[in-house]
Amino acid sequence: MIGKITRVPLRSVWKHEAYDLTQWLQENIDVLSDVIDLTLSNPESEQSAGSFSVDIVAEDENGIPVVIENQLEKSDHDHLGKLITYLVAMGSKTAIWIVSEPRPEHIAAVTWLNESSAVNFYLLKIEAIKIGDSEPAPLLTVIVGPSEEGKEVGKTKKEMAERYVLREKFWSQLLDNSKQKTKLHANISPTQHSWLGTGAGKQGLAFNYAIRKHETQIELYIDRGKEKEIENKKIFDELQKNKESIEQTFGEPLNWERLDSKRACRISKKLDGGGYRDEESKWEAIHDKMIDCMSRFEKSLKPHINKIII
Repeated sequence: MIGKITRVPLRSVWKHEAYDLTQWLQENIDVLSDVIDLTLSNPESEQSAGSFSVDIVAEDENGIPVVIENQLEKSDHDHLGKLITYLVAMGSKTAIWIVSEPRPEHIAAVTWLNESSAVNFYLLKIEAIKIGDSEPAPLLTVIVGPSEEGKEVGKTKKEMAERYVLREKFWSQLLDNSKQKTKLHANISPTQHSWLGTGAGKQGLAFNYAIRKHETQIELYIDRGKEKEIENKKIFDELQKNKESIEQTFGEPLNWERLDSKRACRISKKLDGGGYRDEESKWEAIHDKMIDCMSRFEKSLKPHINKIII
């Protein structure tokens, strides 16, 4: 015969959070160890952390403190804040938060902490269950825990955030430098995107700078919007008829990208010598090259753009 599990109110098993639940957990730390697959030992209750007291401080297999906070109620901001404070005060690398009901916002917060820090956070749900007329038993379920995948996600997010900051700084310095030499991008603000542009005098045409980790690009981007593909290709073809004259004025060959499988078209020039991921000490030289190239690019294309009738 198979028994049926029934849940028992937590307060009927542990009436008091500190005197009952914490004491039980201290005496049965192996139950927690089995659930999180972490060997815990030497648990001590009500350890001082400044003016606060940690429910339980145990040790992992390397003897590093592990802080444990228990709640017989729903998770709340107060206990999360205390747990982070305890981590710092105890010099711990692992935090375990046991609650009766983890709220969605705290699940998200602990997930973020695992992704964004070197500390390992566990959020567990505690329940009391019985099978038939048996004595009540604890049921601990890991809701959120650290993982290699989570750390990789956090690393990727950090790199992305750093990328945005670097791009904006790169563009800001480029625009400051550019203002001394040309008015083309004088009224443009720095952005976090990989490109930055200004109108070329005709609707849908823009002179853009583009940056990558270790290279840059200047371009004329042609895109007059939805259902305008024919117009885009017509403008490109008109300009390409003057390819020889344009490249002679520019001083170098250009990349003519009709992009037949796409709506837009592009005329561009890739520049070697560095991008936004290179050392900032190299940025000024990179900017000078981009600005010089853009100035020659505009000069070579603008007379032909002005002749286009749309």
